[in-house]
Amino acid sequence: MDDETENKGGMWDLEQKLDQPMDEEAGRLRNMYREKKFSALLLLRLAFQSLGVVYGDLGTSPLYVFYNTFPKGINDTEDVVGALSLIIYSLTLIPLLKYVFVVCRANDNGQGGTFALYSLLCRHAKIKTIPNQHRTDEELTTYSRTTFREKSFAAKTKRWLERHASRKNMLLMLVLVGTCMVIGDGILTPAISVLSATGGIKVDHPHMSNDIVVLVAVVILVGLFSMQHYGTDKVGWLFAPIVLLWFILIGVIGIINIFKYDTSVLRAFSPVHIYRYFKRGGRERWTSLGGIMLCITGTEALFADLAHFPVSAVQIAFTVIVFPCLLLAYTGQAAYLMKNKDHVFDAFYRSIPEGIYWPVFIIATLAAIVASQATISATFSIIKQALALGCFPRVKVVHTSKKFLGQIYIPDINWILMILCIAVTAGFKNQSQIGNAYGTAVVIVMLATTLLMTLIMLLVWHCHWILVLIFTALSLVVECTYFFAVLFKVNQGGWVPLVIAAAFLIIMFVWHYGTVKRYEFEMHSKVSMAWILGLGPSLGLVRVPGIGLVYTELASGVPHIFSHFITNLPAIHSVVVFVCVKYLPVYTVPEEERFLVKRIGPKSFHMFRCVARYGYKDLHKKDDDFEKKLFDNLFLFVRLESMMEGCSDSDEYSLYGQQTERSREDLVMKSGGVSNSVDTTISSDSIVPVRSPAHANNMTTSSGQVSSQTDELEFLNSCRDAGVVHIMGNTVVRARRDSRFYKKIAVDYIYAFLRKICRENSVIFHVPHESLLNVGQVFYV
Repeated sequence: MDDETENKGGMWDLEQKLDQPMDEEAGRLRNMYREKKFSALLLLRLAFQSLGVVYGDLGTSPLYVFYNTFPKGINDTEDVVGALSLIIYSLTLIPLLKYVFVVCRANDNGQGGTFALYSLLCRHAKIKTIPNQHRTDEELTTYSRTTFREKSFAAKTKRWLERHASRKNMLLMLVLVGTCMVIGDGILTPAISVLSATGGIKVDHPHMSNDIVVLVAVVILVGLFSMQHYGTDKVGWLFAPIVLLWFILIGVIGIINIFKYDTSVLRAFSPVHIYRYFKRGGRERWTSLGGIMLCITGTEALFADLAHFPVSAVQIAFTVIVFPCLLLAYTGQAAYLMKNKDHVFDAFYRSIPEGIYWPVFIIATLAAIVASQATISATFSIIKQALALGCFPRVKVVHTSKKFLGQIYIPDINWILMILCIAVTAGFKNQSQIGNAYGTAVVIVMLATTLLMTLIMLLVWHCHWILVLIFTALSLVVECTYFFAVLFKVNQGGWVPLVIAAAFLIIMFVWHYGTVKRYEFEMHSKVSMAWILGLGPSLGLVRVPGIGLVYTELASGVPHIFSHFITNLPAIHSVVVFVCVKYLPVYTVPEEERFLVKRIGPKSFHMFRCVARYGYKDLHKKDDDFEKKLFDNLFLFVRLESMMEGCSDSDEYSLYGQQTERSREDLVMKSGGVSNSVDTTISSDSIVPVRSPAHANNMTTSSGQVSSQTDELEFLNSCRDAGVVHIMGNTVVRARRDSRFYKKIAVDYIYAFLRKICRENSVIFHVPHESLLNVGQVFYV
């Protein structure tokens, strides 16, 4: 072992010293990201606030469930009891037991949704399709994961997933399908919620044309989408009181109707009525499940919108307010229908006591708007996550709140959602067909979540396989039953989410394919360190004063764009920094751990690499501070490196810049029986770059350690003052001539079109136009 260590040389020793994991400090930092212990009063307040964000969609479902369950009317009042029994047990099994008490626990440090589940899996198994992970990423304080025994069932599952690329791609496809269906929800929820709410006008004015109701709904939808750029922060304080008032109203109305019309509906709590319901009828009873399942719509949004609330607050809100009020609302409507079975088409509004009709109508419309807002916000968040994963073209992301980083607005997506939502509302004109479409989208998302949860329970929670089997079997029995029921309604509107999801799936898959191919091209064509060393300190060119920031997707090695650049131009800057921005499967990367720096080649080359790491929820927008932070970390690295002996001349990816803002005692590291003490008492606040009027070509190297450090800092500052140029690759991807026709269509037309309309990297990094230099290259796939 000692001989092996000795052979690796001083560079390996330096790498070990600088890359040593700081377990004690990391442990303290990790505690910051665990769910905090909340006081009872604060927990109740958070539970109240969660009503407006999390439960709006689920709460408005009483507006349209019975209408979609019996679109042809009610023949036998016993069918109402059977349908109510199905609603009660659907609410109990899916939202209550599955989501609130199981799935919500699978959040990624508070983040919910299909991408959060996928990020958890990516940390526990090497299933990410873009292979840009590195061991230093695993040392992040937010990169929490567990280990398992080599011969355990979890280890076997992990190896099975990692063995073939096709399995990784299938898992990614499952996540993308779930994501596309959530986007479909973002279109269908506003359509059905607002149209159902505005339908109350016609109840009081029965002779009114349905076109007027549709027109009112369209006007509200246009107003809703037009207000998105203001963000929910300014009006968010209104959401929780509106939704709480809505739940109280529907609960109280439900109690009144139970005692006023028919208390016998309470027998629906016996599951025997579900058996009798299916026994009495054939295909009609089966297809009616497509309407009944609308009672659990919004359950996936419950999980996706989890971000700003602790799980315990969400659980309290559901069990204390949401669940009982929904049961009372549905039971009250059923009691009303027992005596008024001809009123099934507008059961909710007709069951309202006359004196409070218009106040309830206003609250219902406001609740529908809140519900729509929740799904639109969830759509924006999931698009941002897809963008971070390399599965969506770069679009403009506007952060609408300085307090809540999760509150974002994406203009392009907003207007696309608005157009599609208005098209669905005006095209169908009734709740029934929109309800069929909505049910299809909801059940497919739930199936995707169940399959991902199976892997989470095995790889992350290490549950016994019997428990996993029970959970998966129970979930699939319920959800597959609903899935086969909605298949009968594909031709009655159910095709809409499938078409929308297919369009978004093609965009996501083609973009991801192009991203992976570009990364593979960069990996296979990267320049060897031997070639760089062979050029000498001047790289065989004139070194002009200034700093060149070369943007690349590679986190290691010298990119092909650099060799392409220096073979076509006779000069290069005195300092070259290769900048790689990469997203990790974590929800956030702490600011103090974001930038990692290393040196490429000997000191005389003045070449560095800087890796900026982001999580899928990080605030990464047009940022004036990006360049400043990059240079601060570069100067920090020079100071830190000057404390060590030697420098890295290896092409290995050794990162030195992972420093938190702290003052810590000397680390004692043992290697081959010898103890080495390394002082790392450096903070980014303590860096005061030494300004000097000296020019880049007048720098002299000192043999002393302090002198060497000062001279290099002076040199870097003088180069920075001379000017910074951002060098970016403009890589064009094309299909080979012998490629199949579908590959040519995907690469030469779809991907090329998406590249044209998406935002340039220069806009995202806030690069001044006069400092930008694009280097073009073409490669064939």
